Amino acid sequence: MFGKKNGKMPAPGSSDLSAFIDEASEIDGKYTFRGTVMLNGKFKGEIISNDTLIIGEKAVVNASIRAGIVLINGEVVGNVLASERVELRGTARVFGDVEAPVVVVEEGVVFEGNCRMTGHTAGTSTAAGATSESPAPRPKR
Repeated sequence: MFGKKNGKMPAPGSSDLSAFIDEASEIDGKYTFRGTVMLNGKFKGEIISNDTLIIGEKAVVNASIRAGIVLINGEVVGNVLASERVELRGTARVFGDVEAPVVVVEEGVVFEGNCRMTGHTAGTSTAAGATSESPAPRPKR
C-alpha cells in the first residue's frame, strides 16, 4: 500500500485505485472498503476503512470518516479520524473535527473544527501542517 513504505501519497487519478466513485454518484449509508478509494460524488453516512480514502475536489461528503489515510480535496461535513494521517489539500473545505498522528493543512483550505494530533512518533512535529523531522536541540546558554 502506498504511503507506508516509501512515504509517497497516492495522487488523484492514480491507477492503483480499488474503486472510484464519480461525481454522478450519490450514496447514502455505511461504506467500508479495502485498498484505495477515490470519492468524487456525494456521500452521506459513515465511511470506515483501515486503508486510504481520497476525497476529490468535486466531492460533497456529509459523514463520519475513519480510515488509515484520508486525503481531502473537496467538502467534508463531519469528523475525520485517521490512524496514520490526514491531509487537507488546497481546495478542501472541512467542517468538523480532525484527529490523526499527522495532520497536514495546506494554504487555501477552509477548516472549521478542532484538530487533535495523536500517537506522535519521534521525528514528527506536533504542529498542524508540520510533518518534518524534529529540529536539532538548541545549545544551552
